[in-house]
Amino acid sequence: MPALILASASPRRSELLNQIALQHTIQVADVDETPLVNETATDYVTRVAHAKSLAVYQHCLADTVVLAADTSVVLGNKIMGKPESLEHAIDMLSHLSANTHQVYSAVSLRGRKTQQVISISNVTFRAISTQEIIQYWHTGEPADKAGAYAIQGLASIFVESINGSFSGIVGLPLFETAQLLSNEGINIFNE
Repeated sequence: MPALILASASPRRSELLNQIALQHTIQVADVDETPLVNETATDYVTRVAHAKSLAVYQHCLADTVVLAADTSVVLGNKIMGKPESLEHAIDMLSHLSANTHQVYSAVSLRGRKTQQVISISNVTFRAISTQEIIQYWHTGEPADKAGAYAIQGLASIFVESINGSFSGIVGLPLFETAQLLSNEGINIFNE
């Protein structure tokens, strides 16, 4: 079975691979994640995931598979990055409050061939007060998260419903990822 490298600094993506018992190493890809002018959310996450997998793969030995992903929270046509301050988090979460937004997760896999897939999930938040947002910010959880929240953490109390991939919202859609890995000979239940 080929060696699997996760091209990501995200501990959540590594935890998701561990959840499905996939041994992997981590090599962080240094990629500019600034959205291009008028870039759609689909194009953005696909481009960034592709760039991450390429950045790591070009330095790999044969019989190696590189997995990269990028996840964005999108409201309307606006890609919400990571909050830069409490004020920024208040602005983001106030817009998500009592609203449905999308989470786009693109996966790029490089091995014998290059494969890409995107998962889009809908997330509906209940109404969130400014005081709750401030208290949530002070937990430290939203500081490095797209859209200023972590669905698998304390922000789960804000989520009224989801339609789509929970693992994709966390950062790596496991259903789609397992299919891509299987195409490269990496299977969860090898006999």
